Amino acid sequence: MSFAYLVPLAFLLLVTALPVEAQPGAKIYRIGVLGSGSRPSPTAPSPLKEGLRELGWVEGKNIVFELRYAEGEQERLAGLAAELVNLKVDVILIYGTTAAVAARNATSTIPIVLGGVGDPVRAGLVGSLAKPGGNITGNSLIAPEVALKRLQLLKEAVPKAKRIGVPYNPAHPLWIVVRDEHEAAARSIAMEIHWMGIRHADELDAAFDAAAKAGVNALFLDTDPIFTAARSRIMALALKHRLPSMSEARQFVDAGGLMSYGPSFAALVRKTAVFIDKILRGAKPDDLPVEQPTKFDLVINLKTAKALGVTVPQCLLVRADEVLE
Repeated sequence: MSFAYLVPLAFLLLVTALPVEAQPGAKIYRIGVLGSGSRPSPTAPSPLKEGLRELGWVEGKNIVFELRYAEGEQERLAGLAAELVNLKVDVILIYGTTAAVAARNATSTIPIVLGGVGDPVRAGLVGSLAKPGGNITGNSLIAPEVALKRLQLLKEAVPKAKRIGVPYNPAHPLWIVVRDEHEAAARSIAMEIHWMGIRHADELDAAFDAAAKAGVNALFLDTDPIFTAARSRIMALALKHRLPSMSEARQFVDAGGLMSYGPSFAALVRKTAVFIDKILRGAKPDDLPVEQPTKFDLVINLKTAKALGVTVPQCLLVRADEVLE
């Protein structure tokens, strides 16, 4: 079983900051948004707002958003969570495990919806997926065998990949769980993992140089905010060192990575909108089981494959949900 460190960067595009005006006489619900990453562009499309609109929630008419993003500075999350609590928002939407922990520490009464969090049970956010307990529910990104599936896909595309470099953030509260699950998955298919501890983006060059000396011949990426924020630089280093990569989020593929395999963004958006809708209509988080992803997307970048000299098997290309050329 595998899980994402944090929600893929795509989720940060779910809500954008647009000016709104409340409608006179209407009840306005306030949705707080707390994210570990960067504030999205105000002109970016907002699938979440579209999903909520389909359920009867229109920004400026009966909902408004309060946006708080840590911009990759995790130490800011506690203060940002406190701001949302002080604003007495009706629900807090969370992106990222560390953001979820900050929100949990800030309030035990305001409903919290996980837009996408790695393993909420092991992170101590909920009692169980079926019966969350307390004020938290939403989407988990864990699913059985996903780490193994990603490694199998990488091996299918690059049979020579035997020693896999895996960047990780030692400061993340769940990295030891990630380590154990990834190690087990790698052993089962005769792969070996080389761990690349990185706390700050300025450590990337040294980590890649050390990985090259250790004989690493492929890269496996989780979505810690450090890595999503530095994804263009990471992909440039991967190309420099001739490392084909597998990631959890397609943002790494858009930045020049070889492949990604992770939960469907569209499916998670729909689930997130439904959770918020139910809570605003009176449902208690404890009565709403945490949901696991059921649809996963495989994305392959053929331009990167050509640059790396990798010939992706046709049988893999036909199974891809999207191929970038």
